[in-house]
Amino acid sequence: MKSTAELNSLTGASYEELVREMIVRLGEDPNREGLARTPARVEKAMKFLVKGYKDDPEVLLRKALFTVTYDEMVIVKDIEMFSLCEHHLLPFFGKVHVAYIPNGKVIGLSKIPRLIEAFSRRLQIQERLTTQIAEAIQNTIEPQGVGVVIEARHLCMMMRGVEKQHSSAVTSSMLGSFRNEEETRTEFLSLIRQRTNAL
Repeated sequence: MKSTAELNSLTGASYEELVREMIVRLGEDPNREGLARTPARVEKAMKFLVKGYKDDPEVLLRKALFTVTYDEMVIVKDIEMFSLCEHHLLPFFGKVHVAYIPNGKVIGLSKIPRLIEAFSRRLQIQERLTTQIAEAIQNTIEPQGVGVVIEARHLCMMMRGVEKQHSSAVTSSMLGSFRNEEETRTEFLSLIRQRTNAL
């Protein structure tokens, strides 16, 4: 990946100048009051929205591994997720459900949302995001199995294209026992469908 400095040398323009150019091409006046500071705001917002490129997900997980004898399913569900569609740079958002069956090690619970954040704060597609989360857990702790399900709504479908405001996309990645054992997979899918009252 080229650095910002390398890209600037290729285009000859700063990030703010590029945003100003986009505003002009959209038919607006970048100097009017409401838009005068928009290029700086857009740069700041985009840097936040793709901050996941700075994270190494597997290093993040290794910071909170604990040895246990527990070998039942661990589920963290309804984790909020926000990302940017790499095709249109429009948001998609929803819930992530993660489960794994330990094989001697468990992950600190707060690290699973952080893992999701590391992958979702990038230019993404939902299918790849689902797989990346599952594979990072599999590669780091080598559990008996991992299951990840993402339910998301995409503004590129809701605001443009087919303009279907109530549509959602569901993707899954099942590894190890979640792929090979129907009972394990069914238990996971059943548990994430249950809606519990607030604790």
